[in-house]
Amino acid sequence: MRPAKGHEAAMPQDDVQFLDTNIFIRYFTGDDPDKGRRAYALLQRIESGELAATTSEGVLLELIFVLSGKRTYNRPRDEIRQKLVDVLGLKGLRFRNKGIYLRALELFAANEGRDFVDCLNVAHMEHAGIRTIWTFDKDYNRIKGATFVPTIVNKP
Repeated sequence: MRPAKGHEAAMPQDDVQFLDTNIFIRYFTGDDPDKGRRAYALLQRIESGELAATTSEGVLLELIFVLSGKRTYNRPRDEIRQKLVDVLGLKGLRFRNKGIYLRALELFAANEGRDFVDCLNVAHMEHAGIRTIWTFDKDYNRIKGATFVPTIVNKP
């Protein structure tokens, strides 16, 4: 079966490996000491440049959701921001638009009660120079630290 048009498989990158959410969770929390040590060793290899790795926006979203969740780890936002800033800075971690995610983490840490996706949307908007958002959420103009006050359009 062939992929749908526009969804052709990328050329394999044998030298790049993908990191799933649980690697970061075990490393950050140490809740499973054996897996935490193995995750640390893997991230050290990525930091040294011995391994090249990548991950996805979905992994970052899940990671932030799990680490910040009241029913899971309930970690402070600034701690999450610092840990992810450190990870995104690993020498061997390839991740498109790192600057956008770093900006979103900054906004997330500064805005208790705002979810990460809203902060990520503002970071994408800032990056692209977009100042208007179609939403029913009236709180976008209350995101502290944003470089603009978005025009909220909620009636077509």
